[in-house]
Amino acid sequence: MNYKFIESAHNQEIKHLAKLISQNRYRQKHLVAILEGIHLIETFIEAGYNIQNMYVPHNRNSEPHIQTLMTKVANDKIILIADHLLAKISDLTESHEPIALVDAINHHTISQNQDVVLLERVQDPGNVGTILRTALASGIGQIVLSKDCCDVWSPKVVRAAMGAHAYLNILTVTSLTEWITKYSYNIYATVLNSKSCNLYDLDLKQPNGWLFGNEGSGLSAEILQAVTRHVKIPMAGATESLNVAMAATVCLFEQFRQRNAADKMAD
Repeated sequence: MNYKFIESAHNQEIKHLAKLISQNRYRQKHLVAILEGIHLIETFIEAGYNIQNMYVPHNRNSEPHIQTLMTKVANDKIILIADHLLAKISDLTESHEPIALVDAINHHTISQNQDVVLLERVQDPGNVGTILRTALASGIGQIVLSKDCCDVWSPKVVRAAMGAHAYLNILTVTSLTEWITKYSYNIYATVLNSKSCNLYDLDLKQPNGWLFGNEGSGLSAEILQAVTRHVKIPMAGATESLNVAMAATVCLFEQFRQRNAADKMAD
């Protein structure tokens, strides 16, 4: 099969790809997400996403794993690219992985009657990606973010989430507080104060919303007034708090544990 081949750094398509990788606003303008690596690309294909274009390192296109991946993408969407070019423009250090473009969907319908994870001003891409991955692993399929979170479709978030985006309904909203007021069930916020109840004293078998905030300043006073309860994670020793992604993992898997135990009792 004769695929399109690019070897010049001055090629307009290469310049376009480089800007998509490096510039959030440019990527958001074109409504695309960047997938780097075989696993991520295959995950999105299996989830039903349409590959806009896939760029493959020229010296790897005969490898069995790459060949298998290429059979899953339309021939006219596959572009072979000189290896030095791909390593130069990739967001990864000295990457020699295939890169694919898919639609970045931010217009999902989010149910007010199902579990949801809410993020306010969470800035670190690794934290956001880990929380998305944790949500999916603990059975939650909905994520709502405030507009001042980091870009949920940035390459770093997509990599950290390890494909979770492909199976989640994700929505970024102008007013997270307003969205919360319409939610049908309890919304729990992780915060340390005199009102905080012990996580392990909660009954989490019904649908719930979980709210997590900024790495440094936590949750805003405005949004804390809108939630149902403040929750603390009991800890031993002198440790006062956990990283936001770790806190989310503890809370979401306590909920998962309770429901799994209830299901076993019902059987």
